[in-house]
Amino acid sequence: MALYEHVFLARQDLAQAQVDALAETATKIVEEGQGKVVKTETWGLRSLAYRIKKNRKAHYVLLEIDAPAAVVAELERQTAINEDVIRYMTIRVDEHEAGPSAMMRRGDRDRERGGRGGRDGERGDRGGRGERRERDDRNFEAA
Repeated sequence: MALYEHVFLARQDLAQAQVDALAETATKIVEEGQGKVVKTETWGLRSLAYRIKKNRKAHYVLLEIDAPAAVVAELERQTAINEDVIRYMTIRVDEHEAGPSAMMRRGDRDRERGGRGGRDGERGDRGGRGERRERDDRNFEAA
């Protein structure tokens, strides 16, 4: 059997329970076709780079699959029919990543640093600006 990664984006107005139900449905389709879902990751509600079907945000879900090609074709067919899924992509991989995916590692790294750079007035590793001097208004008087 081949290894695949299947990512789908669900509508922003769905509850997390509904997104989990979509992932469970996809898992059921794979398992009925004699395949197995190795790992499921929910990346949460994230902003989109551009609007897709009037959505500015979407729930991202990753499934790592070990299944025959026919099962993946059926999964894609069912996903395309579902109105709650606004985009999906399945790729064949040589091997699955050990541990969390890059998207999950990024979130862990951000939490370790105390948020993303630029938030809460923190400047990260750049340091502060130093003392600020007051502007001399004499140079700006009207002539």
